[in-house]
Amino acid sequence: MSIPHRLFPRSLYGRAALILLVPVVTMQLVFSTEFIQRHYEGVTRQMTQGVALELGLILAEIEAAATPAEARARVGQLAEALAIKVTAPAGPDAPVVDRLLLFDLSGQAMIETLRAQVPGLVAVDVTREGRQVSVRIATRHGDVEALVGRRRMSATNPHQLLVLMIFTSVLMTVIAFWFLRNQLRPITKLAQAAEDFGKGRTVAYRPRGAAEVRAAGRAFLDMRARIERHIEQRTLVLSGVSHDLRTPLTRLQLGLTLLPQSPETLALQADVAQMERMVEEFLAFVRGDAMEGSVRSDAVALVRSVVARSGPAVTLAGVTGPARPVEMRPEAVARAIENLVENARRFASRIEISLDFRDGVLLVVVEDDGPGIPEELREVALRPFTRLQEARDPNHGGGVGLGLSIASDIALSHGGALRLSQSGRLGGLRADLTLAR
Repeated sequence: MSIPHRLFPRSLYGRAALILLVPVVTMQLVFSTEFIQRHYEGVTRQMTQGVALELGLILAEIEAAATPAEARARVGQLAEALAIKVTAPAGPDAPVVDRLLLFDLSGQAMIETLRAQVPGLVAVDVTREGRQVSVRIATRHGDVEALVGRRRMSATNPHQLLVLMIFTSVLMTVIAFWFLRNQLRPITKLAQAAEDFGKGRTVAYRPRGAAEVRAAGRAFLDMRARIERHIEQRTLVLSGVSHDLRTPLTRLQLGLTLLPQSPETLALQADVAQMERMVEEFLAFVRGDAMEGSVRSDAVALVRSVVARSGPAVTLAGVTGPARPVEMRPEAVARAIENLVENARRFASRIEISLDFRDGVLLVVVEDDGPGIPEELREVALRPFTRLQEARDPNHGGGVGLGLSIASDIALSHGGALRLSQSGRLGGLRADLTLAR
């Protein structure tokens, strides 16, 4: 039978602490229970047997006496020497039945031992005040009562041992947690460095900790260096490609403007303009936001600037939650929002943008009143170079199917995602752009 996963801590620190503490606590409980059981039962039975022998000696003197008076005289000095108070005949307070507290383990062991060792035993009372044990015994001269100190028959409660054990356990647990925290801190720092790098932030990191953690840290640094070199080389290549592609396009555009205006010339100029848009869109997708650094920016002001550049059809619907600066690449985020707005403007007459500041996440929602995208095609629309049917082509008008892909790639580089759904307020497409704060 498997144990539900929700019962286990989610963090590595919690699971390591659980692995460390559960065996130690279990062993202490088992050994403590076994020790206390033997301490109370075994030692108590041995001590009670010694008292039972002394009671047997007193009973032998009583049985050897001819009269009760002679019995009292014969056991007086003997009982005093044995530190046992004997009352003959037994008084009204002498027990007639065994008296025992509910959880008195040593008392139960004393009664069982006395009944097995002392002949004529009537009853034992281990609940007397002053830690006295009252024993009622039947003799031929009548019942007698013997009072014996419980310390002589029962093992002392191991309070000091338990306190010492608890104190030592707490001390060692604190030391173990401190050691465990120091061992797991390098893993936490490695995870944080990897998460920051995934969001486009390069933070200082030095491998520390155990040999395995150091090896993982060095592997991460090597991987990060290779990725950075790859991005740098790709950016340099794209810069050259951009220059090489734009130069002939510019010459074509200039040459077409010098030709006499005709339907054929206008068509060629439109084709060149379309090629320029395709080149720009392609380079924006491949380049992404590799050249931009991450800074704390005002997301509300950024969205307001996008709305101001997008025309009267685009409005800022509202801001939810406390607006705070967000760690992001502002130009890349602006480009992602502009792509979503441009995608909506082709098919809608009303576009609303709203922001929701949540714990650790900034949600930018772009909604429109257009035809929307069918649910079965929403995942397909996020793929690069994907063009949908004419009813809702996200790049209708000369694109190559990269607008939503660029927005999705920027969201992923900020530790978020782009999700498409149907707008419940406007009825068209709803695009949720989430960014990790």
